[in-house]
Amino acid sequence: MAEQLGNLTRTHSCGALRPSDVGANVVLLGWVHRVRDLGGLLFVDVRDREGVAQIVFDDDNAPQMEKAKRLRSEYVIGVEGTVRRRSADTVNPKLGTGEVEVFVKRLTILNEAKTPPFPIADETPVSEDVRLKYRYLDLRRPRLAGNMILRHRIAAATRRYFDAHGFLEVETPILTKSTPEGARDYLVPSRVHPGEFFALPQSPQLFKQILMIAGIDRYVQICKCFRDEDLRADRQPEFTQVDVEMSFARPETVFGIIEPLMRDIFKVIGKDVTIPFQRMSYADAMAKYGSDKPDLRPGLEIQDLRAHFRESKFRVFKEIVAKGGTVRGFVIPKASHYSRSEVDGIVDMAKQQLGATGLVWARRMDDGAITSSVMKAMGEDEVSTLLDATSTGTGSLMFIAAGDADPTSKLLGQLRLILAKKDGLLKPDEFRFTWVVDFPLLEWDPQEKRWNSMHHPFTSPLDEDMEKLVTDPGTARAKAYDLVLNGSEIGGGSIRIHDSAMQSRIFSLLNISEEEAKLRFGFFLEALEYGTPPHGGIALGLDRITAILASESSIREVIAFPKTAAAVDLMSTAPSPVDPKQLRELHIQIK
Repeated sequence: MAEQLGNLTRTHSCGALRPSDVGANVVLLGWVHRVRDLGGLLFVDVRDREGVAQIVFDDDNAPQMEKAKRLRSEYVIGVEGTVRRRSADTVNPKLGTGEVEVFVKRLTILNEAKTPPFPIADETPVSEDVRLKYRYLDLRRPRLAGNMILRHRIAAATRRYFDAHGFLEVETPILTKSTPEGARDYLVPSRVHPGEFFALPQSPQLFKQILMIAGIDRYVQICKCFRDEDLRADRQPEFTQVDVEMSFARPETVFGIIEPLMRDIFKVIGKDVTIPFQRMSYADAMAKYGSDKPDLRPGLEIQDLRAHFRESKFRVFKEIVAKGGTVRGFVIPKASHYSRSEVDGIVDMAKQQLGATGLVWARRMDDGAITSSVMKAMGEDEVSTLLDATSTGTGSLMFIAAGDADPTSKLLGQLRLILAKKDGLLKPDEFRFTWVVDFPLLEWDPQEKRWNSMHHPFTSPLDEDMEKLVTDPGTARAKAYDLVLNGSEIGGGSIRIHDSAMQSRIFSLLNISEEEAKLRFGFFLEALEYGTPPHGGIALGLDRITAILASESSIREVIAFPKTAAAVDLMSTAPSPVDPKQLRELHIQIK
């Protein structure tokens, strides 16, 4: 039978007790973490979200000792007792509370607990499905509890920062108009308007732009967004972003706000961030790292080797260059540990898993000897010249690929990260930021035979590329920028179009008719005509940032109640069927 809380009032969290508290009378409230029965002594670890404290019962207080012997893992208890110092041989240096313990005068069993389906006291591996089904138990485990505390501190630091810099937090609607662009909307049927639907927002994009038209000047919101798309480790159907918009902003204005914010956020985990961050064009990111979200930690920059192969004896690569293709490669400086069979295995893996068709290698051994998979075709002198030109020194290995520019760079970009991970070059405690800028404004969809926005249709082109919208739209660049950290895009934004004529021109390029534009975006287009200031902003992924700071590979580990990869909540069993009466009220029939 559970006892009542009565007048028990917590004096300390379980993780707060220190030697300075010795002699104090305290009240602890929490869960039984571990029980160790030594006969005449009973030791119990009590846990709350702040940590663990050891409490002690002995035979001198027989009624409490007898009661304590009923305790099992995850019972909820309250204890009153006196803090005393542990003996030197029983100090636990792994705990902040490890020098003290509480000698219990009174125990209150507030609730019993069934045996949990997995251990709470340690990080014993458990299948993700079981963890998600019993998420309330998983969240008691120290790692996830710590992640929730970290997430709170990041959000709190973010709010303090924006408040200090003159931003207003404004809530935008959750029930809004469906304006599908990219991912699919989650639709919400309207009961009072049969046959019509709201949509859950993929982002507050149009509303935050309208707030700039409204004169809010600086807006921020930590908001929920929803996208009905296939899931990956860094995707969820509902996610949280830090949404930011500023009037009279240039890209440098946005960078100047976000970089000190990231510095404040990283102080939460005691890390110093150096600003300003590196800037890199989209073209350079693709050419040098094979990705628009480059991981700069390992180095291994991809080099352009076309000049060398224009007159090469290696006819395959020479002909690719002559036809307008490219030859690129990267050097692994310390590669003596790779045997010949391992190098050949890497090439085979790249062919099977990455689709590589023209991947070759060359290396300079520790003794200075030169070898290559195309030694016969190129000759030792040419291979040596290539290695000299690319600074491939003693003990270094180079991988080279040829073909069309974009797929060749992407192939090498994937390979450099695979090998960097294999060689331990992706250090989790190293943080390398970069801004990727000057994205293409448009990308061609060969199936639809039309242009699509690379970011979204409200992104402004670069001033110097305005005329290209008429002469060569595919080469126009955007005032768009992504913030990249360790190979993960943690934020994306742009300077927006603030002129209605330019917005109409972009819609026309995207094959959106005037009628369709009015139907989908009419309220926004009308707002543009009432004195719209130049403006721009960014959205930062709170889930992704928290996962990186927590050294987690999946954002599910930093979200309290995430969905599975199949977009299911195993704890609440959502989505689920609904009562036919509800469907009738909504004028919906399931076929």
